[in-house]
Amino acid sequence: MPSYDSNNIFAKILRGELPCYKVYEDDKAIAFLDIMPRAPGHTLVLPKAPARNLLDIGADDLAHVARVAQKVAKAGMTALGADGITVQQFNEGPGGQVVFHLHVHVIPRKSGVPMKPPASEKEKPDVLADIAKKLSAALAAS
Repeated sequence: MPSYDSNNIFAKILRGELPCYKVYEDDKAIAFLDIMPRAPGHTLVLPKAPARNLLDIGADDLAHVARVAQKVAKAGMTALGADGITVQQFNEGPGGQVVFHLHVHVIPRKSGVPMKPPASEKEKPDVLADIAKKLSAALAAS
């Protein structure tokens, strides 16, 4: 397996070199909105540890990411009125991974509304900012 590349886009976001629509952060993880969401509220949950994917992350860091993903899912249900949640995680190119820093997709879903294709449409900044505000408030209240 290739090694971790500290210049991947998510590593740059973690270092503050690139902006994001952050909804949650603690000492071990961060969650922010996908700018090309498959559904409104599509959030990415990442460990702060430099892990390429599920195959090389420490068990404690992985468990923490799972706990944060659960918090984000619950916030999506309440703040966005979701009917369900899709959780996705991909490993290496053949497994569908595009950015090589472990991340979990938490996607709030509405009944009868299909997800958009991956990376198909960039969302408007004002829409992302509004959703981030709603999710952040729900997470802070939990």
